[in-house]
Amino acid sequence: MLRSLRFAALFGGLILSASALAVDIDAASYGYPLTNPFEATIATTPPDLRPELPLDDDIDQQTRSVRLRPEREFDLPDNFWPVKKLTYRIATQDKAAPLIFLIAGTGARYDSSLNEYLKKLYYKAGYHVVQLSSPTSFDFMSAASRFATPGITKEDAEDMYRVMQAVRAQNPNVPVTDYYLTGYSLGALDAAFVAHLDETRRSFNFKKVLLLNPPVNLYTSITNLDKLVQTEVKGINNSTTFYELVLNKLTRYFQQKGYIDLNDALLYDFQQSKQHLSNEQMAMLIGTSFRFSAADIAFTSDLINRRGLITPPKYPITEGTSLTPFLKRALQCDFDCYITEQVIPMWRARTDGGSLLQLIDQVSLYALKDYLHDSPKIAVMHNADDVILGPGDLGFLRKTFGDRLTVYPLGGHCGNLNYRVNSDAMLEFFRG
Repeated sequence: MLRSLRFAALFGGLILSASALAVDIDAASYGYPLTNPFEATIATTPPDLRPELPLDDDIDQQTRSVRLRPEREFDLPDNFWPVKKLTYRIATQDKAAPLIFLIAGTGARYDSSLNEYLKKLYYKAGYHVVQLSSPTSFDFMSAASRFATPGITKEDAEDMYRVMQAVRAQNPNVPVTDYYLTGYSLGALDAAFVAHLDETRRSFNFKKVLLLNPPVNLYTSITNLDKLVQTEVKGINNSTTFYELVLNKLTRYFQQKGYIDLNDALLYDFQQSKQHLSNEQMAMLIGTSFRFSAADIAFTSDLINRRGLITPPKYPITEGTSLTPFLKRALQCDFDCYITEQVIPMWRARTDGGSLLQLIDQVSLYALKDYLHDSPKIAVMHNADDVILGPGDLGFLRKTFGDRLTVYPLGGHCGNLNYRVNSDAMLEFFRG
């Protein structure tokens, strides 16, 4: 467990205050420089405050694919050929070592920037690492999901568990001493349900599980993010769209720099310039990104299941078919729309389910409250200013996890995961 004394030693005397036994990191001692949660979410950590990581060329890794839904391959449109098998990435050590599974966040593939960062962090520390796509990503929905309607977390976890078993079966020569599990954002919620499933299946017997910035109430989190799209942004009118406004700012920024530099520090550097985005613009950017994820999920689920809500069931789709009309229609459907039109009907048909409130309880951390409270191997790291949290969420985490919860004062949504203090704490948790 994450004890106060251990963290005090690790952080060189950071002041910690106990609140319901949780480890609360003191804001003055933490040292994370971004106090705006929107800015932290977008720009993450200044480059000089990130841990040193290996280059890709220094990592023994492979990108591989597993075949999980062969019967669906004949039903998918021709333009789905790249995702008829599920792709993942595995990095291996040259000796026996623990293996850690990484689950990506909402709509993200195995090679998302955060998964890549976590891979490098744990690989450097001596772990085998497997990077997995989110059950809400179009590739996972197409190649690995039984119902291609993500959102019922227990079902998503069962799909993820089969993927993990398939990955292990495909790599029998990797010498593994123990299995670990982590995920960020929605991937953290998935990790909690996967860990619970493993208590009965016992395929991996995960030694430790770390949840990074998980949604507590899934419906609250998606509602918070959906609302960001409704932010009123100065400068947007009938002749200037939000995307044009941001593009113009980026153009002026690069003109002033004198060159184009598209590295991972771009957004942080951009936010320090005169062209930086305002609070409203940052909120809109986060919300818009989330809305595109929701549209992708709604479109893919509708198409695979031939529901006819976005794409007519018998409409011929080939590699040359323009998907623009369907994208526009899908963008009109936020996550609340997707849950109402696709998730709830499937849930009720499969389980004789009831109300939306009952579904919310079943797909959120509430459903695992007793298990999470009693399981010493599971810990949470979260941020007090995370935009996905709602009233009472931190209170639930404090009561459920006690001193296995670490609350950072800043960082927004996952913006401080690549901060050295956080990376040290993550490694320390798995080392024990």
